[in-house]
Amino acid sequence: MCSYKKCLQLALGTMLALLQGLTQAASYVDVLDMPARISPLAVRSPLLGATRAGERLVAVGQRGHIVYSDDSGQNWKQAVVPVSADLNAVNFPSATQGWAVGNDGVVLHSSDAGVTWNKQLDGRQIGALLVQHYGALASAEPANEQWATLAADGQRMIEEGADKPLLDVWFANEKTGYVVGVFNLILRTEDGGLHWTPFQDRTDNPQSLHLNAIASTGDALYIVGEQGMLLKWDEPRQRFVALDTPYQGSFFGVIGKPGEVLVYGLRGHVFRSIDGGASWTALSTGVQGSITAATVDDKGRFLLFSLAGQMLVQADNSTQLMLVPQQNLAPSAGAIKAPDGNLVLVGSRGARALHIK
Repeated sequence: MCSYKKCLQLALGTMLALLQGLTQAASYVDVLDMPARISPLAVRSPLLGATRAGERLVAVGQRGHIVYSDDSGQNWKQAVVPVSADLNAVNFPSATQGWAVGNDGVVLHSSDAGVTWNKQLDGRQIGALLVQHYGALASAEPANEQWATLAADGQRMIEEGADKPLLDVWFANEKTGYVVGVFNLILRTEDGGLHWTPFQDRTDNPQSLHLNAIASTGDALYIVGEQGMLLKWDEPRQRFVALDTPYQGSFFGVIGKPGEVLVYGLRGHVFRSIDGGASWTALSTGVQGSITAATVDDKGRFLLFSLAGQMLVQADNSTQLMLVPQQNLAPSAGAIKAPDGNLVLVGSRGARALHIK
């Protein structure tokens, strides 16, 4: 038995705890429904991707932050964003039309060069898309077990909630584009994001490995992912077909130009192909850290950056990558060539300009 005062204290404590819990529950707002907070520190907060929108630079990152610069990264402004979910990648196929993707399956669209954004899709809708699309195929072809399996995957997404990150986005033009993410999550649009079609059945990815990045080299479209997975779009077959690679670790990115493509990832591994992915040559990097970002400079050289902030430069279109000494190394998640010819890197410390020779 407790004393009167003790019992009263326990009762009051229980009541206060319940009231606090109710208050917190009432004040909870999903990050998919909460606009990103405007903050002067946004440009110095973690940023995970960057791109060009004409002469403008646009970068995306944690808590829904999107920032843009019209002076090659010297000064930045924060965009108006309707979500607070972490954003992982951004792509502009034209100077005004762009898309950004992130956690919780979010897809954002901008029609004003990144100043304002609207939400086109999120993880609360993707599962239903899969169920509807593959459920219809299962009804039309009941003997095809693949359709039922993919429809079941969609139902599982509905039950698990909006927790599946989209990791990259690429658009060929203002209408046709792809978003890719975890567990072979891939969607395609042909009307600028008004409608999305699941493409899980169009990838040679039977283990449903994560799709980490998608990029075009100008003459081919590639996807890279876990366990050395590398896919290439096959136009006649209308699917992403698997290519053999000499590495079984994760690839984090792909970059290229017509006739040449690089894939890069864990433990400093970089591979080069000059025959459309039929064969690959390992490039010597001299670094052990993961390669996490890459771009092409005005001289046509590939520049690659490690998670530790190290910069590697391709030497004279060769198979050698030279380590370029730098001061104030910082982890790099994205790299983009600025209109003035220099670089802008984004990472855990935000955005910073890098002058190159």
